[in-house]
Amino acid sequence: MKDSENPESSEDFIRNQLGLPPDAKNVDLGSLYDAVAVALPIRPDHVFQDSGRIFFIEVKSTPVTIDTLARMTLQKELWQKKPDRPAVQLVLAAKTINTREESLARDLDIRVIKLPWAISTPKGQAYKSTNMRISTWKSWKVITRLLKEKSTSIRQLALKEDVSYAWTHKVIEMLSEQNVVKKDGGYVTITDVKNLLNGVAWERPMRNLQVGEIFVDFSGSHSAAQEISRTLKEQHIKFAFTAYTSGGLYTSYAFRQDAIYLYLEKETIDQFKENFGSTKENTIRAVIYSPDRDVFTDVRERESIIITSPAQTLLDLAGLGYSAMDLTNVMLEKYAGL
Repeated sequence: MKDSENPESSEDFIRNQLGLPPDAKNVDLGSLYDAVAVALPIRPDHVFQDSGRIFFIEVKSTPVTIDTLARMTLQKELWQKKPDRPAVQLVLAAKTINTREESLARDLDIRVIKLPWAISTPKGQAYKSTNMRISTWKSWKVITRLLKEKSTSIRQLALKEDVSYAWTHKVIEMLSEQNVVKKDGGYVTITDVKNLLNGVAWERPMRNLQVGEIFVDFSGSHSAAQEISRTLKEQHIKFAFTAYTSGGLYTSYAFRQDAIYLYLEKETIDQFKENFGSTKENTIRAVIYSPDRDVFTDVRERESIIITSPAQTLLDLAGLGYSAMDLTNVMLEKYAGL
């Protein structure tokens, strides 16, 4: 995936987190404040309006302070001075927030959204580590090793994953700046998994790797994955099931019955469609991805189905974003034992 394929604004990400449609209006603030008889520089960065609901959005690329929360609460109070106005939901979209301020925000009914560090802010401020990506092959090796070890040294991370100390240190420093990891003496620990996953979803959305979707004529997704695995192995075609399919097999959780998800090399997709394609639209969907890295070497076999490695599966589930959040969290819980 190219960097240019990422959205340049935080607006789309915030809309998605709030469950708002892409066309939810970003309202002109002047029309909203015209009846407020006070002139203070406390207007939110964005105001979304959808089906009568109004969201005041504050976007912070710098650490959140109590003053930030107080200003947001005052925005709401000023807006609701007139009883005929619809209620406002305050939303704080922040790249980093301390535990105290996050707890206080919840007490004040302010919804907190963790922004990925690669995202641009309303004022065009660029995060200083944007040229460092957590979803690259080397970076993800370091991160998943830390997830497995829970707490370890940078040196041990580098040695166990055969990654240079310099690169490992750079990854940890970037995550530390975003409060994703905590350094305690010579050891590091992941402390904010949610922000980590948001960063993956932003950098490497799976929709950018999807190259096809066809119907396959099987009675269930599990039997489809088994039969396709058997056939493709006999034909010596490289493939690996991923996302919901592999995640369900690793965790025994929420195995989808309506679809299968797999990687194929682009030059074999036509053969796959010829072998398994169906015109029956009430059968199983096969969602096909084209790999952006080597996903075929370190595969596993579960229940006669060839699936991506635990690390690749976790990366792909995170790339599905909010829709796969429950399965992603279960995968994280079980990851150390996989």
